[in-house]
Parts: sequence; C-alpha cells; structure tokens
Amino acid sequence: MSIESPEPTVSPPEGSPEGSVSAPSRRTFVMTTAVGGAVVAGGLIAGPSVFGAEPADAAEEPPDSRVSLTVNGERHTVTVDNRTSLLDLLREHLELTGSKKGCNAGACGACTVLVDGRRVNSCLTLAIRLEGAEVTTIEGLAKGDRLHPLQQAFIDQDAFQCGYCTPGQIMSGVGCIDEGHTNSPDEIREFMSGNICRCGCYVKIVRAVEQTAHGK
Repeated sequence: MSIESPEPTVSPPEGSPEGSVSAPSRRTFVMTTAVGGAVVAGGLIAGPSVFGAEPADAAEEPPDSRVSLTVNGERHTVTVDNRTSLLDLLREHLELTGSKKGCNAGACGACTVLVDGRRVNSCLTLAIRLEGAEVTTIEGLAKGDRLHPLQQAFIDQDAFQCGYCTPGQIMSGVGCIDEGHTNSPDEIREFMSGNICRCGCYVKIVRAVEQTAHGK
C-alpha cells in the first residue's frame, strides 16, 4: 500500500480572503511586462505589415510623360516624371538656372516666367500640362549682348541688392508692362505684389518698371 505525500500548500497572506490568489510582486510584474512587450514588438517588426503594405522596393515608380514645348525660341522634347514642375524642368533638364527656386510654394515670385505671354509661378506649374506652349525665361529676354529695356532699367535704377529675386522681378515687370498695368506707381505695386524682395528694393523696382513703360 503506497502512501502519497500531500501537496504542499501555501498559506494566503494574512488578512486575505480564503481561497484568493496572492498578487505578483512589483518586480515580477515589471519583468513579465517587459518580456511580453518585447515579444509583441518583435512580432510587429518582423512579421507582415498589419496594413498589408508592400515593401518599398516593390512599389511602382511614378509614370513618365513626354512633353514638347518652346523655351526662349528653341524647341525641346523631354521625358519627365508627371510630377515635375516647370521650374524643375527648366533648371534640372534644360540647365536654365536663371529662374530661382525660392519658397517653392508660389508665395515669393522668384520663379516667375512667361508662358504664352502670361506670368506664371513656374514652381506651381506642371510641365506636362504645357504641351506646345511657348515659355520665356530671364535668359531669353536679351538679344545677344543687348539687354532687354527692363534689365537695363534695373541697372540704371540700382533696383537690386542680393539679386536672388531679380529674375522673377524682371519677368513679372515685363508681364506687368505688357498687360498695361503701369498707369501709376500704386498700380505697379499692386500688380507686382506677388514678387517679394527681402532686401527691400521695392521703390527702385517700381522706378525701373516706370522707366521702361514710360521712358522716364
């Protein structure tokens, strides 16, 4: 006849109800939580994405398109990413760096060019939308060694300091003159208000536009 040893019993802590299980110590709780958290985090990192996203290297490249346009009298046909702005097309593909990238958000006017005779912020204009368009940049104003009258007026009036905004100011001024918005200094300021000069040459810029428009 075998005699089984009774299982050892653990007395509940003093004051706890009969049959209740004692709570784990703070040390045990912290260690258990840390280990469990590491396992869960490891599963999220190593396992498949919960959103089913494909790895970055499997993502499709953005589509390209061909666009033909005339820039400063010369015809160009280029293939560009559909998201390419006219400014990036000019600077990075055609190496016409006169148009400046300032804010790249259409707020400063440093990138102003003429498209079919109208002033545009080239940083906000998609290149692929300009099929067949005629674009004029600051490089296309001069005739050989002969400056455009507004370019000469900027020199005569000392209408620039650092020069970063100057290409956009001149292109905007040419558009302003062609549009007939030069009847007064106030009108010039109003219709060139989208072009910012951080050096503060506004008075001389207006004088340069007046000189060109009215021969003053």
